[in-house]
Amino acid sequence: MSGQEFFQAGERVGVLTTQPLDRLLDYRAPEGGCFLGAYVEVPLGPRKVLGVVWGPGAGDFDSAKLRAVIRVLDVAPMRGEMRQFLGKAADYTLTPMPAMLRLATRAPGLSDPPSMRKILRRGDGVPDRMTEARSRVLEVMEQYGGLAFTPRELADMADVTPSVVKGLVKQGALREEEAPRDLPYPQLDPDLPGKALTEDQAAAAAALAEGVQSGRYGTTLLKGVTGSGKTEVYLEAVAACLRAGRQGLVLLPEIALTAEFLTRVEARFGAKPAEWHSGATMTERRRVWKMVGQGAAGLVIGARSALFLPFRDLGLIIVDEEHDTSYKQEDGVLYNARDMAVLRAAMCSAQVVLASATPSLESWANAEAGKYKRLDLTARFGAAVLPQMRSVDMRSEDLLPSTWISPALKHAMKLRMERGEQSLLFLNRRGFAPVTICRACGAQVACDHCDARMVEHRFMKRLMCHQCGETKPVPEACPSCEVEGKMAPVGPGIERLAEEATGLFPEARIAVLSSDLFGSARALKSRIEEIARGEADIILGTQLVAKGHNFPLLTLVGVIDADLGLQGSDLRAAERTFQLMRQVAGRAGRAERPGEALMQTFQPEHPVIRAILSGDEESFWKAEAAERQAAGVPPYGRMAGIILSGPDLAAVFDLGNAMARNDGPLRQIGAQVFGPAPAPIARVRGRHRVRLLVKAAKGVPLQEAIARWTAPLRLKGDLRLSIDIDPQSFF
Repeated sequence: MSGQEFFQAGERVGVLTTQPLDRLLDYRAPEGGCFLGAYVEVPLGPRKVLGVVWGPGAGDFDSAKLRAVIRVLDVAPMRGEMRQFLGKAADYTLTPMPAMLRLATRAPGLSDPPSMRKILRRGDGVPDRMTEARSRVLEVMEQYGGLAFTPRELADMADVTPSVVKGLVKQGALREEEAPRDLPYPQLDPDLPGKALTEDQAAAAAALAEGVQSGRYGTTLLKGVTGSGKTEVYLEAVAACLRAGRQGLVLLPEIALTAEFLTRVEARFGAKPAEWHSGATMTERRRVWKMVGQGAAGLVIGARSALFLPFRDLGLIIVDEEHDTSYKQEDGVLYNARDMAVLRAAMCSAQVVLASATPSLESWANAEAGKYKRLDLTARFGAAVLPQMRSVDMRSEDLLPSTWISPALKHAMKLRMERGEQSLLFLNRRGFAPVTICRACGAQVACDHCDARMVEHRFMKRLMCHQCGETKPVPEACPSCEVEGKMAPVGPGIERLAEEATGLFPEARIAVLSSDLFGSARALKSRIEEIARGEADIILGTQLVAKGHNFPLLTLVGVIDADLGLQGSDLRAAERTFQLMRQVAGRAGRAERPGEALMQTFQPEHPVIRAILSGDEESFWKAEAAERQAAGVPPYGRMAGIILSGPDLAAVFDLGNAMARNDGPLRQIGAQVFGPAPAPIARVRGRHRVRLLVKAAKGVPLQEAIARWTAPLRLKGDLRLSIDIDPQSFF
C-alpha cells in the first residue's frame, strides 16, 4: 500500500456512505488505523452502514461527539482512480455520490467475515433408486462440468427440495466438502493458440494488441460485418492484456449471449473467466467482486454494471455490440455504459474497443472526427458470405385477414424446411396481440395504473402491461359497454405469429425466443444452445435474436414488419431500425450455406429500407449525420431530459411550468427548454409523468447549468424529478 494515505487510530476521517445524504460524515479512525479508500462499517443513528474512507474529516463537528469507525472490511481498499471515476461519473450524470457508491458495492455479504461453507461435488456412489428429481440434480452436476455448488444453489437449479440433495449425499452420489467462500479464479493462459486469423483480422488484432501494450488510454471502433470474426480479433487484444499482467473486461448487451461466449473464451484461454450479471448467483457475485479487487480474476465477462467493479489494474474494456440500447440504464442511476467505459479507461490508462457491425452514430462521428481509431473488417470469416437482402412489397401480396406471413416468405420457408435448414421470423413485439379491442363499442383494454394498452400473453392466459408489469385475465365482457363475447385481439405479437407458423407448417419444430417466455437466464441460454444444435426448424424471435447468436443451420431471415420502428418522433428511429434490421439479417448464412433475408414492408422506397437493402452503410451514416448536424441534435449537440412525476397531474404540470419559466441558468449558456409536455406514456404505476427537454450546443457546460437550474427546487409531497443526460429513449 506504499504511497497510499494512512490515518492513525483516533484521527478524524471523512466517510462516504451508501445512505442518501448530501455530504461526507466525520468519524474517528478505528484501532489500528485505516487507509484512504478503506471499505468500513460505521454507526449511523442506531444502524450500521457501509461506507468508504474518502479523505480527512471536515472538522466541522464537535470532536468530543465523534463516533468511531466500527471496523475495516477485509477487502482491498478502493483505489484512487476508482474514487475519481465515481466522482466524474456523478458529475456527468448529475447523480448524488451515495447512489454511485451503491453501484460500486452491489455485492451481497461484503461486510461478512471470511468464512468456510459446505459445497457439493459429484461423488462416486450410485443412488439405490433413480427418481426424476434425483436425475435432475445429477444432470445439473454433469451440465456444469463437475463445478461445486452450495446445497441451496443445487436444489434451486435442479428445481428440487433440499431433502432430495441431502438424500444423494447420504447415498454417496454427491460429496460434501468444506471450502473458503471466495476463491481466486483459475489463471487464463494467453499463449494458447487461438483460431487461425485471416490477413485482415491479423492486422486488426495486431493494432489492438499494440494499443494495449502501450499502457496508455485509447479508444478504437472495431467495425466488422456480422460474422467477420470481431470476437476472435478482440480476444487477441485480451491475450495481450493478460500477458501484460493487467485485467480485462468484456461487456455484453444480453445475458443470453454469455453461454456461447464463455465457451469461446474457455477454448481460447484454457479456463472459464469470471461472470458478472443478474443470472449469476449471489455467492458468485461476492466472489467476483472480492477477487477482482485482489487481482485474482484476470478477465470478467459482464453486463453494464460490471464497469463499477473494483478492478486492481484494468487494462482493457471491450464493449461488444456497442450500439445496443441495453447499455443505457433507464432507472436508478441513468448512465450509458459505453460512454462510462471510455471515462473509466481514461482514469486508469486502459484501452477501449467498441465492437459492432452497425455502430452508433455517436461512435461513428467520434471516429470520423479522429477522437477514436477505426478498424474495419469487411469480409465474413471462412466460407460464410453475407446474406442476400431483398424486400417483399406487402402492397402487392395477397394476404388473408389476420395473417402476417406473406406467400413469398412462406415459399422461401418451405424450401428451407425441405433442405433441412432453419428459418427465423423476426417481430419486435412480445406477447400475442398488442391491443385487445371490443368489436361492439371499439374500447381498448388499458392498464389501470398506466397510459398503456394491455398486451395479450396467451401462454399466461392474461393481459399484461409492458410498462408496470400489471396483469389481469382477458375479460369475457367489455369493461366499457359490458357486452359479452366481443373482445378481440388486434395486430400481431410473437405468440400470435407462432400460432400462424404452426398452422402453415404443422410438422415443423417451432421455437419462440422472447424474454418473457423464460423464467431464468439459464433456461433461455439452454434453449439457444438447443437451437444452435439444430433442434428447431423455425425460430420466432423478438429483439433478443438480433444480438450475436450463431445458428449454423440458419439460412433464411424473414422480417415480418420492417416498418415498425420507422414511426414515432424518436430522433434515433432511423438509426435503430437500420441497426436492428442489419443485425437480424446478419444471423443468416454464418456457416458454409448462403443466407437470404426477406423484409416485409409497405414502404420499400423509404430511404432507411433502401439503405438496409443496398448495404451502403457509409452513405446512410453520412446522410443521417448531416440531418442531425443541421438540427443541432446528438451527436452534434447536447440534450438532457427532465422527467417529473407524481400522483397529482396538476401539481406535476405546475412544477414543470415553473421550471420552464425560471430557466435563467440555461439561457446563460444558450440552451433551449421545450415543454413541459406529457411523456409519450403519460402515466406509469399510477404516477403522472411530464417531460421537459433541454437542447444545447456541443461544447457548453450543460450539467453545471442544469445543476444551478434545479438547485432551488423544493419538491413537495410525492413529486419526483429525475435528470437524464444524453437520453436514449424519449418515453
